[in-house]
Amino acid sequence: MMNLTAQTPAPTTPAVIGLTSIEAEERLAELGSNTLPEPEPPSPLRVFLIQFRNPIIYILLLASALSFATGRIEDGLFILVVLLINASIGTYQEYSADRAAAALRKLEQPSARVIRDGVACRIEAKRLVVGDLVLLESGDRIPADLMLVDASDLRCDESLLTGESMPVPKGRTVEGSSDETASSMLLAGSLVTRGRAKGVVTATGPATMLGSIAAELGKASSAQPPLVARLAKFTNALAVFVGLAALVLVVAGLMRGLPLHDLIMMSVGLAVSAVPEGLPIAISVALAVSMRRMAARNVIVRSMPAVEALGSTTIIATDKTGTLTSNVQTVTEIRLPDGTDIALDAHADLDKCEIRASGLDSDLVRERARRLLRAALLANEGTLARRDDLWVAAGDTVDVALLAAGRKAGLGQEELNDRYPLAARIAYEPEHKYAASFHHGSDRIHVFVKGASEVLIEMSDRMDSAGNVVEIDRASLLAQKEEMAARGLRVLAFAEGEVGATLAGGLGHGHLVDLVFLGLAGLQDPVRPEVPNAMKECHAAGVEVVMVTGDDPRTAAAIARDAGLSFHAGQVVSGHDIDEAARAGDQRLDEITREARIYARVQPAQKSAIVASLIRNGHIVAVTGDGVNDGPALKKAHVGVAMGLRGTEVAKESADLVVTDDNFASIVAGIAEGRAAYRNIRKVVLMSVATGAAEVLLFMLALPFGLPMPLLPVQLLWLNLVTNGIQDVALADGRPEGDELAGPPRSPLEPVLDRTMIRRVVQSTVVIGGAAFLAFQWMIAHGYGVPEARNITLLIFVMFENVQTLACSSERRSIFSVDILRNRFLLLSVLAAQTIHISAMYVPWLSGTLGLSPITPLEWGLSMLIASSLVLVTEVDKFVSRRRHDRSSHA
Repeated sequence: MMNLTAQTPAPTTPAVIGLTSIEAEERLAELGSNTLPEPEPPSPLRVFLIQFRNPIIYILLLASALSFATGRIEDGLFILVVLLINASIGTYQEYSADRAAAALRKLEQPSARVIRDGVACRIEAKRLVVGDLVLLESGDRIPADLMLVDASDLRCDESLLTGESMPVPKGRTVEGSSDETASSMLLAGSLVTRGRAKGVVTATGPATMLGSIAAELGKASSAQPPLVARLAKFTNALAVFVGLAALVLVVAGLMRGLPLHDLIMMSVGLAVSAVPEGLPIAISVALAVSMRRMAARNVIVRSMPAVEALGSTTIIATDKTGTLTSNVQTVTEIRLPDGTDIALDAHADLDKCEIRASGLDSDLVRERARRLLRAALLANEGTLARRDDLWVAAGDTVDVALLAAGRKAGLGQEELNDRYPLAARIAYEPEHKYAASFHHGSDRIHVFVKGASEVLIEMSDRMDSAGNVVEIDRASLLAQKEEMAARGLRVLAFAEGEVGATLAGGLGHGHLVDLVFLGLAGLQDPVRPEVPNAMKECHAAGVEVVMVTGDDPRTAAAIARDAGLSFHAGQVVSGHDIDEAARAGDQRLDEITREARIYARVQPAQKSAIVASLIRNGHIVAVTGDGVNDGPALKKAHVGVAMGLRGTEVAKESADLVVTDDNFASIVAGIAEGRAAYRNIRKVVLMSVATGAAEVLLFMLALPFGLPMPLLPVQLLWLNLVTNGIQDVALADGRPEGDELAGPPRSPLEPVLDRTMIRRVVQSTVVIGGAAFLAFQWMIAHGYGVPEARNITLLIFVMFENVQTLACSSERRSIFSVDILRNRFLLLSVLAAQTIHISAMYVPWLSGTLGLSPITPLEWGLSMLIASSLVLVTEVDKFVSRRRHDRSSHA
C-alpha cells in the first residue's frame, strides 16, 4: 500500500519562518533537485541485437552459415537479407519504454512561492528542498509533498493520484487524531481547487508519492502480450521439429552412404523449407492493418502486439472517474421537502436553458425547484460563463455543478446577483459545514444557505410543502437524505430566510435561524450515456468487467449499477480488504479477485496488486484509466487502455492503446478489431506452416526413394518469401467477417496451432507434399532432367499456394460462398503470385539464379489440376466442422 504520510519529518522552526538561502542550498546539494529521475534509454545497437533472440532466427543463421560454407553464396545472402528485414521491423517499437516517467515531469509545478530569508518569493519548483515553507492558493499545482501548517477553506483535487472524484478538504488537525495524516498532507501533482494554505515540504522528487509511481512505471511490465507468448511457444516447438527432422535426414543419408556435402545441402534446404520466413512480416502487416482500422474507430495503438492482446482480453479492469463517468460533478436529483422527486437529465444542454427531468408535472413543482436552485446560485462562490463559444467554469466543483443546474433551469448567476445585491457572505468552512450569503431586498435582507443536511435541518423551523410553508418534519427530511446517500449521491441541503432591514453589529452566523427548508439536491459524476450498451456488448462477447476506483464503496456500487455492471453485495471489496488479503498471501488475494466485481477505496499499489492477481487467475487483463494513479496498473496489464481527452500524459504514455474520444464503447470496437486481427494471423500461420510442412514432407519422402533434392534452397526461399509472401500479406489484410463478438474470447492457454489448425495443417501437408512428391518422382522416372523436374515441382507448389490462399480466406465458410470481391487484394495477390512466378521464367538473370525455365500450356494445366485436389479436402473438412458446430449450438 502506498504510504501517504510524510517521508521526512519537517523541522519545527522552518514551519514558521521558512529556510534561509544558505540552508536551502545546502539541502539541495545533499538531497538533489525536486525532479524525477530520467532512466538511460537503451542504445540502438542493443535494441537491434535483441531482435535476433528467437529460435527461428537461430535456424536461419545456421542455414545461412552452411550455405556460405558449401559455396551457395546467393542462398546465404538471401537468408541474411530476410533476417535484416525482420530485425528492422521490430527495432522501431522499442523506444517508448521511458516515456511514462518523462510524462510525469510535466505535472511538476514549474515554479513555487516560498518563504526564503523571511521574505515571500517565487523560485523554480525543482529547487525546492525538505523544510521549505510553500505558499499555495486556488489553482496552484502542488510542487512537492507538503505537511500543512496553516489553511483557510482548503480543498484539493487528488483524483489523478488516488482516483477520488471529489475535492478533498484539507486542514491542520489536532495531533494524534485518527485522520491527521489524511487531512494535513498535500501530495505532489494534486491541484488546489479552493482556499489558501502554507505547508512545509516533507519530500521532493523521487521520495514523493508521485515519485513512487514513477519508480513503479520504470519497472518492466510483468505481463507478456498473448500473441508474443503464443508465438514464442510456436517457434520453440518449430525449432525442436526442424532439429529432429534434420537429424533424421542426416542419419538416414549416412546409412545410405550419401556424400556428407549432399546431406549438408539437403539439411539447409530442409531448414529453409520448415521455417516460415515470411511469417513475421505477415504478422506485422496484420497488426498494422488493424492499427489503422482501430484508429478510424478512435483507438490509437502505441504497441503493435496490443492489437491482438485486446482481442484476447477476458477481463477489463476499468477506472470509474473519467472512464465510465464524465468526470464532472452534476446535479442529477432534486428532492423537495414533501418528498416530490425530480430526476434531472445529467446530459442536458446548458445552452437550451431548460430542465429535462421527470417529476416536473406541474408549474408549481417547476417553480419550487427554481426556488431551491435560486438559493444554490446565490450562496455560491463559483463562476460559469460563456466565452468564445465555450462554457468556462471556475471554483469548487460542487459550486460549478449547482451553477450548471441553475443554467438548465433558466437561472443566471449574474441576473440573480443584479436582482439581489450581495450584502455579506459566510464562506464555507469544514467545521461549520455550510455557506451562506445575505442579499438586499426591497425592505428586508434575504439569506440563502447551502450545506450539510443535518446542519440546515437544525437551522430551519419550517419547510416548503406543496408551495406552502409548514412546520418542519426533521425525521422525514433526514430519512430522505439517507435514502439518497444510500444510492451513492452526494447530498446538499438548501434553505432561505429573512432578517430585519436595520441591523446592529453586521450580518453573521447568528442570523442563520428560523429558516425555511427548501429541499435537497443529489450530485454525482454521472455515467456516460453510451456506457450501459457497451457493457452489454462486453458481456455478450464473454468479456468480464470489474470497476477499480478510489471512491467509497457506496458511491462505486451506485455508479456500477447505473453503468450496467452485474454484481451482488458480496462482490464489492475495499482497498482495506485488498491489503489484508495481500498480507495473508497471494492465494488469499487470488480468491478475492476471482469473485469481486467492484474494488473501492483503492490506492495505486493496490490497483497493481489486483491486476497481478487477475493475471495469476488466468485472465488476459485490459486496464483502463486516465490518471497518474492508473499508470502502474496500465503498464502491468497485458494491455493498458488510456483515455485520450481527459487522460494525463502519464496514463497515455504508460498505456498500449489510447481511446481518443474517452468512450468506453470504443474499447468494445477495439476488441472486435483485435479478434479480427488474430483470425487473420491464424490464416497466415495456417498458410505458412502448411506450405513449409509440405516442403519438409517432400524432402523426407525423396530421401528413402533415392531421389535427388527436389528443390534447391534458393527455390524454397523464393517460394516462401515471394510467391507465398505476397499472399500472406493479403490474408493479413482480410476484412472482419462480422461475427467477432458473437462468442467468448479464446482461452489464454490456447496455442497458435489448436486442434482445428493442426488437423488442417496435416491435411494440407499430406495433399501438397504427397502430390508434389508423386509428380517429381514420375518426372524423374519418365526421363525428365532434374532441373526440369524441379522447375515443374516449384510451379505445382505455387499453384497449391494459390488454392490454399483462397481456402484460408475464411476458417468456416466455404470457398464458394465467400465474396472474393469483398477482399480484392486477396484475389489480386493470387494473380500476382502466379504472374510473378511465370514472369521469372523469362528473366535471364532471375531464371538462372532460381533454376527456372518456360513451361508449356499443358504442363501449366496439369499443375493446376493437381493443385485443385486441395479444394476437395478443405471443403469436406469445413462442411464437417459447420455441422459439428451447428449440433453443439442446438444441444
